[in-house]
Amino acid sequence: MTAEQALLTAKKVDAKIAAGKTIGLLEGIPIGIKDNMCTQGIRTTCASRILENFVPPYESTVTQKLKEAGTVMVGKTNLDEFAMGGSTENSAYGGTANPWDLDRVPGGSSGGSAAAVAASECVVALGSDTGGSIRQPAALCGVVGLKPTYGLVSRFGLVAFASSLDQIGPFSRTVEDAAILLGAIAGYDPKDSTSLKVEIPDYTQFLKPDLKGLKVGVIAETFGEGLDAEVESSVKDAIGQLKALGAEIVEVSCPRFRYGVSAYYIIAPSEASANLARYDAVKYGIREEADTLLSMYKKTRAHGFGAEVKRRIAIGTYTLSAGYYDAYYLKAQKVRTLIKQDFEAAFEKVDVLVCPTSPTTAFKAGEKTEDPLSMYLLDLMTIPVNLAGLPGMSIPCGFDGRGLPIGLQLIGKVLREDLLFQVAYAYEQSTDWHVRKPTL
Repeated sequence: MTAEQALLTAKKVDAKIAAGKTIGLLEGIPIGIKDNMCTQGIRTTCASRILENFVPPYESTVTQKLKEAGTVMVGKTNLDEFAMGGSTENSAYGGTANPWDLDRVPGGSSGGSAAAVAASECVVALGSDTGGSIRQPAALCGVVGLKPTYGLVSRFGLVAFASSLDQIGPFSRTVEDAAILLGAIAGYDPKDSTSLKVEIPDYTQFLKPDLKGLKVGVIAETFGEGLDAEVESSVKDAIGQLKALGAEIVEVSCPRFRYGVSAYYIIAPSEASANLARYDAVKYGIREEADTLLSMYKKTRAHGFGAEVKRRIAIGTYTLSAGYYDAYYLKAQKVRTLIKQDFEAAFEKVDVLVCPTSPTTAFKAGEKTEDPLSMYLLDLMTIPVNLAGLPGMSIPCGFDGRGLPIGLQLIGKVLREDLLFQVAYAYEQSTDWHVRKPTL
């Protein structure tokens, strides 16, 4: 189905070019769409058995905008089931390989989109980011990945994981391509109650070659124990390069940063527990027949959901239950506020914050599947950004001794994507990491 649509769209663009007509920046551009965004008439599975044959009767806002912009959707990309995971190994349809080393994971949950862009299977792609699901795979696959400010891009048609954290964003090989794609998908949408009514600028106007007058803050808490030595070295070299480009480098402290993982793994599963209650085998999705309604629910959900999704539903249901709500969920929300306050204090001193995107490079497939806690800790640097609703971007900043990519994370104030693009572009143009491609 996607192949037929892609060829049809491409032929229309070819005809326009042949007729001497002007085409838009995204017309004819091959794009991959993470398979948790509804595409009318095309299966949307969220990499789950429970939605194996689900064909949405409507289009998500972002894919509708991209259709109107003339992009060529070459396919839906793989993900961790319902976007829950950091390696794309939790998919009911098999894992995704990292193009830089096929024995290693591409990160997650948007691993399919990151790998597709890294392997040049498409020019750009869309992912969703709830706790790092765009930035972490972007780092592990050596591409650009942006999580916009919460509410900048419509979530209408995005299958919900944790509604107060989810955000759609672009993957690309260059910062300029990310700026163009964000401009196409951003904007107010009355169908999304959390959508922001703001003017969307031409993000490409912020692509400047130097950083004179900008203050860049280095988050002290993101260096030290648990950070791979080669990742630390590459990130520190990148910070040195930002200084050479004219930025003033300032060390800042975000003392509650490290509590982000603990707060997230209460808030996100709680919201997931509520959001995934709709998969009851009544209106859509698979159905396991049974003698009673309750046993039909149980059989369907037991068969339809994978282990990680079940784990998170169980955690979320527990933390929302009577007697535990105040002890866990309410406390996690208070920690979320403290993390947000740390960022606000830091941004009183600097324009942009930097830190590693992921504490390690890509690990081998199967290495962490039996240890979910170590998998969760990989989102240590990215989660606080979602909790605070801020924009964050990962850009390539080097390779380790095994030839695996390393990512630098840039964090901005609310709606200051312009500064992220400026810093990212200046760094990108002064290095050659973005032009390197895996040998496949």
